[in-house]
Amino acid sequence: MNRFRLFVLLLLTTFLINCGGSETVTTAPTVPPTTAVAEAATATNPATATHTAAPTDTAVPATHTAVPEPATATSQPTSTTEADPTAVDAEPTAIEPNPTAIDAEPTAIEPNPTAVDSTPPPPANPSGVTAPTDANYPGNTDVVGWENRINVPPGFDVAYYGRVDGQPTSITFSPVDGQLYVAVQAGTIYKMDSAGGVSAYVGGFTAPTGIAFRPGTNQLYVASRVRDENIGGEAQVTVVNRGQLIGGLPCCYTFVHSANGIAFGPDGYGYVGVGARADHGEILEGPNAGQQDEMHPYEASILRFNPDTGEVSVYATGFRNPYDIAWDSNGQLWASDNTPDFDPPERLHRVVPGAIHGYPYYECDVCFSPPPGVTVIPPLATFAPSSSPTGVEVYKGTQFPGYNNAIFVALWSAFPGAQKIMHIGAGGSSAPVNFATGFAAPIDVVTGPDGSLYVADWATGIIFKISYTG
Repeated sequence: MNRFRLFVLLLLTTFLINCGGSETVTTAPTVPPTTAVAEAATATNPATATHTAAPTDTAVPATHTAVPEPATATSQPTSTTEADPTAVDAEPTAIEPNPTAIDAEPTAIEPNPTAVDSTPPPPANPSGVTAPTDANYPGNTDVVGWENRINVPPGFDVAYYGRVDGQPTSITFSPVDGQLYVAVQAGTIYKMDSAGGVSAYVGGFTAPTGIAFRPGTNQLYVASRVRDENIGGEAQVTVVNRGQLIGGLPCCYTFVHSANGIAFGPDGYGYVGVGARADHGEILEGPNAGQQDEMHPYEASILRFNPDTGEVSVYATGFRNPYDIAWDSNGQLWASDNTPDFDPPERLHRVVPGAIHGYPYYECDVCFSPPPGVTVIPPLATFAPSSSPTGVEVYKGTQFPGYNNAIFVALWSAFPGAQKIMHIGAGGSSAPVNFATGFAAPIDVVTGPDGSLYVADWATGIIFKISYTG
């Protein structure tokens, strides 16, 4: 996300939270509610390792552009590069532990007294998927108001599942207890039961922005910050009840630019997206400010890590801020990506192992061109500028007919073309179209054990459940 987008979003969130009772929040219709996403100020100097060109036998995926209003997507088969989950052959190299890392297990905290204990049944939804016609927001606890506001396709219904105090950043379901776990920006991770009841699970993190359970276990992996500084910051991956697994990760150009989404691959390894330390690869301060910096070997990348030892290797690079990642049933990894401050269209990438997907090579007056012999893989799809794609989910449930392996992307900002969930055909076979609209700041989307989609709204703390009813 860029700093201006973040500023607008932070304003929106403050507005919505302050009005979170039963009153209706009114905002200017042009720019959706003052979004509380003000990307934090400056970034840290990148260190650019020498990149190698993408393999010559790699097919370049076709690019789709988001359709702003709902439409029936025309199937557009693309040249598909099959991801090889075993593509990284070398044993990952260990990152030295950081002496300032959180070694002790995160602290348990008291349950939230304001938990939502039950959720009434959803009313019938309006047909069609269109953007809201006004900028009035129900109060944060107005169940019926929010259920009536969210638009989904015919045959789908929306329920207000529950709400947490704070601003959600990442959600995931436990494979052991089946409950939804919700990380909030302030550092707590809550769990929410099927009735919407909320209790605090663990706390003490600094801006956790990625959580994921290791498949088949109750081991929760958390990506968060260690040193919360825009220049010279540090991020980490922690395992709850075990402590830090990986330290020394580059951080933190601006808001939610850190170690972010975590996903476990078909090879049993963990994968985490790590943002860049600058806007487009520039030195941020000092006499050489604006010149191309040397990249840190792990920034702007998706890292593959051993979930037991924390040994790390680079899986793919060139992502300015891969907020979330998700695997499909064919072993292909997908990543959302926030583009630079000069505001080109936002991106969804089909991740090609070993390839460069953009950063730090962009086309603008102050940007840098790739050196000879370096191939940059274009995005599979693009979205409206400043829409800030965050959560990504590949649907592997059975409840939604015809949606197997479909990709869902949350567009988080309050700028035109955002505040919604978009749908892309399996494998990128169709252009993005609206799936659910009317949110304040949707930041993550996951599939539940029941096959429903669950959406976390950062500005309100609400979790929405989208189900197929026929």
